[in-house]
Amino acid sequence: MSARVAGTRRAASRTRAAKPAPRTTRSRAAKPTPRPVRTRAAELEILPVTPALWPKLVELFGPRGACAGCWCMWPRLPSAEYRAQRPKNQQALERLVKSGDPPGLLAFENGRPVGWAAVAPRTAYRRLERSRVMAPVDDQPVWSVPCFFVAGTHRRRGVTVQLLRAACAYAAERGARIVEGYPIDPPGGPLAPTFAWHGLAATFRAAGFREVARRSPTRPVMRKAVGPAWRGAARG
Repeated sequence: MSARVAGTRRAASRTRAAKPAPRTTRSRAAKPTPRPVRTRAAELEILPVTPALWPKLVELFGPRGACAGCWCMWPRLPSAEYRAQRPKNQQALERLVKSGDPPGLLAFENGRPVGWAAVAPRTAYRRLERSRVMAPVDDQPVWSVPCFFVAGTHRRRGVTVQLLRAACAYAAERGARIVEGYPIDPPGGPLAPTFAWHGLAATFRAAGFREVARRSPTRPVMRKAVGPAWRGAARG
């Protein structure tokens, strides 16, 4: 092979090595859908659920009765009774509301129902008596706040803590001295709203509750002492 040909081939090889890679056309990836910005809920109007407000409670709970047709009857009934009555839970809650003794509180923002908290003397919630996790701590009379429901548009906006404070005020007005809850204390990471209807321990702490018992790693029993000083403090 002549030196000329060899040199030409080496030069060509260098030229090929130095040639920049052709540009590839990047496909434009679809922009991710922005997450909705959740701001803290404005101060809410929180009212006991009277017969006149029954349609608003139905509006909030929707066709699923808050969660799987529960209509907040789960804490009020032992398991066997709850299963037997489940198709009639809506009528059962309606009877409670229309009896004139409110079974809970409704939170409103600009006239729209956005949240619910069940609150009543512990004796109204018969399931608690048979629960290992939520069994009585002692023989003191207490009121209980066993469950919450917040509209999807208003979750993670502080609605639950406002409801909890209002529940304490309402219970105090009715003569309670201790209010008790049975929240979830997740070991890590956020908890799906489907599983948070007992409320979260952090929410109870924010409302001034303290832990008094824990029979399960994730289920404390929390209490708050209330009294006449709470009277009229129904806003968060």
